[in-house]
Amino acid sequence: MASMGMIFQPSFAPERLIETVRLAEAEGVEELWVFEDCFKESGIAALTAALASTERIRIGVGILPMPLRNVAITAMELATIDRLFPGRARFGVGHGVLDWMGQVGRRVASPLTLMREYVPALRALLAGEEVTTDGRYVHLDRVRLDWPPLAGLPVLAAGEGPRTIALTGEVADGTVLTTGTTPAMTRSAVDRITAARREASRTGSHEVVVFVNAEFGPGASERLEAELDRWGLQGERRFGATGDDGSVAATVRDLLDAGATTVLLQSASAEPDLDGYVRSVARVQALLR
Repeated sequence: MASMGMIFQPSFAPERLIETVRLAEAEGVEELWVFEDCFKESGIAALTAALASTERIRIGVGILPMPLRNVAITAMELATIDRLFPGRARFGVGHGVLDWMGQVGRRVASPLTLMREYVPALRALLAGEEVTTDGRYVHLDRVRLDWPPLAGLPVLAAGEGPRTIALTGEVADGTVLTTGTTPAMTRSAVDRITAARREASRTGSHEVVVFVNAEFGPGASERLEAELDRWGLQGERRFGATGDDGSVAATVRDLLDAGATTVLLQSASAEPDLDGYVRSVARVQALLR
């Protein structure tokens, strides 16, 4: 079932998260995701705090950089969170920004190899399996979680380039597509994912989560352009949703029709009225029901 929600960016002070996520839940927003950007806010800490402060809303983190996190630690953290808050946590893993990974001495020579080793190991650990593997980057010797999730916990992986997008289809349970992804790019990504899953004999559903910059009301187009400049998006990737609630809802619908299963609206990095933005997201969501 398709869903939508919003993103709490790490450009907002951490202490704003609790009031924002409580308002989002009160307004009926289905999902709120946080980022783990270096060197701003912890995705796991923010995820847990948001879940502990609410009762129903789903909370996601996109993405957890694989080079920074031993896969066993990631599995332990996510399994514990899922048992504390069953069915409400969502997450994706990814390469991380390569320059940031280099700053902390964790840049890998082959991000694709890391994903190919890391995601299957993480899926197996979260499924309660004992895992032994000796890859280029992932090394586990008879590791099994004592407290795995009670139900399935999908592992999503972030992709941007065609090879990475195909690999997410091969090894993950879902794909996270970042801001600047148009409906045409979403459709192309879904085609690559479907082909990769077929070749790998993968069955079952595959989630596709798309982030989209969205600005509401008068001056929305100008504010969007400024935000796209801030993110350094060029060409086809200078894409977002603008205008009144109906116009933004139409863009979200286009992304869903292109194959997205979840669309998350992303405000300006310096959004002056975050509460108002939450209410705008809730109104758009209501139009799509």
